[in-house]
Amino acid sequence: MNNREKGFTLIELMIVVAIIAIIASIAIPNLLSARLNANETAAIATLRNISSAQAQFQAGAKIDVDEDGSGEFGYFGELSGAVGVREQGGTGAAIDPPVLSAAFRTVNSSAVTRSGYVFQMYLPDTDGVGAPEAADGGADTSNLPDADNCETTWCCYAWPASYQTSGNRAFFVNQQGDVIQTRNQGANQQYSGTTTIPEADAAFLSPATDDSIMGVVAVGTTATDGESWFAVN
Repeated sequence: MNNREKGFTLIELMIVVAIIAIIASIAIPNLLSARLNANETAAIATLRNISSAQAQFQAGAKIDVDEDGSGEFGYFGELSGAVGVREQGGTGAAIDPPVLSAAFRTVNSSAVTRSGYVFQMYLPDTDGVGAPEAADGGADTSNLPDADNCETTWCCYAWPASYQTSGNRAFFVNQQGDVIQTRNQGANQQYSGTTTIPEADAAFLSPATDDSIMGVVAVGTTATDGESWFAVN
């Protein structure tokens, strides 16, 4: 009687391991690419949602600091109802219902991170210079935007939380509602996380005032940041 146990030979095991390694070498890059594409697609959709929310917010005059009857655009904290809105002399109540989801209530270092992308809003001050949101959301009392300029202008950037890991391209939208992009492959910089972030005027043609967001958006040409920005299809 033969009691020898049957099993895989060393050569058979090596073949199986080699096959698994080949499959992994093909599948893992494809999975990473699919995740990057999904994050970028989500970022574009999010910017379009932000654009719609800003239009609704301004049309409803949720903020009217100078009380002239014309609504003003808001920051993430204000749009999401996380903080009270700007009003003459200080801060009023939070809007209810909000025009942005609760996902935008968590503002850290003036920005919101979701689905592998960082989003930052700018509103213009009296000189048109982009004033960022307060570190924890809403208006920064030490750098308030201008009521008149906020009736017509805002902009928002989105860039990867980790370049080449969570996304590649960077995106931009403003009151015009058109999302534009840059391949984010500059020789001297790639927007990524909190280490390299877009300046307020990054996607604009060189403005008369540094960091102004009231100039002309650079579509199809080189912008202030040296990158080429073009329309999202």
